[in-house]
Amino acid sequence: MNMLNGFGMDTITMAGPLEAKLDAMAQAGFTQVMLSARDIVGHPGGLDAAVAAVRGSGLRPTGFQVLRDFEGLSGHLHGYKVDIAKSMLEMCAALGSKVLLACSSTSRHATDDLDLIARDLRKLAMLAVPLGIKVAYEGLSWGRTINEFTTSWDVVCRADCPNLGIGLDSFHIFAAKTPLDSIDELDPERIFLVQLSDFMWQDTPSFEERMATARTFRVFPGEGVHSDALADLVLRLDRIGYRGDYSYEVFNDDYQQLPLPVVAERARRSTLWLSENVLHRSPPLPEWVGRQVPIGV
Repeated sequence: MNMLNGFGMDTITMAGPLEAKLDAMAQAGFTQVMLSARDIVGHPGGLDAAVAAVRGSGLRPTGFQVLRDFEGLSGHLHGYKVDIAKSMLEMCAALGSKVLLACSSTSRHATDDLDLIARDLRKLAMLAVPLGIKVAYEGLSWGRTINEFTTSWDVVCRADCPNLGIGLDSFHIFAAKTPLDSIDELDPERIFLVQLSDFMWQDTPSFEERMATARTFRVFPGEGVHSDALADLVLRLDRIGYRGDYSYEVFNDDYQQLPLPVVAERARRSTLWLSENVLHRSPPLPEWVGRQVPIGV
């Protein structure tokens, strides 16, 4: 059993070309990767070369991110975002990713009507059906209307589409101070992605501070001040039966200045902490364990 199974890194965490990022992750023992659209479309060889690099790496795509500000718009804005969503879904499918991450809207032009938001998410999910893609809807902690996972779960239930579920992000949960007791109300089969990270201070009282921290100074699980809460979150997800993927959504300006193997090793240490100390998953046994040993040998 590979202790890193079920955990993956995000390409946004590292600097450098896509191939180097993928290689560093694989060398550290990871088997999956969360792909950022910027890493794909910014490849010097174009989309086809980026797809070939991902497929050649042997890493399974955890998901593809991120569709922003899709829901709650009308008229020309809605039509524009539908076109963007179609292109994102096509890239997602080309990469072999089964999950597209969509984040809650921050646009002042978007409605706060939850039924209309659910209607748009249902449309997005239906666009994804022919491609075999699931949509994970995540509540940003600075979202205009939906800024906690409890509300994102509400609209996902209203939309009532089998391939529409939620994405959970520990940063946004801790930043918004959403009670973890609410995890127990979720259907584990409708949690399509869990992203983990921590940060170095207890409070982010304003949306502006949340955005600045989220985009520049997250750290890996076990490195920040919310380790106990993060462990509680993972254990609660395990107890309700979540058996899906965990991805490290770590934006950090310092990590962008470090060698890739150094960053990948930090992620590896976080995985071992979660696997062994939090989830208490046993390490693989040596091959000789369980064999019959002849008497007298």
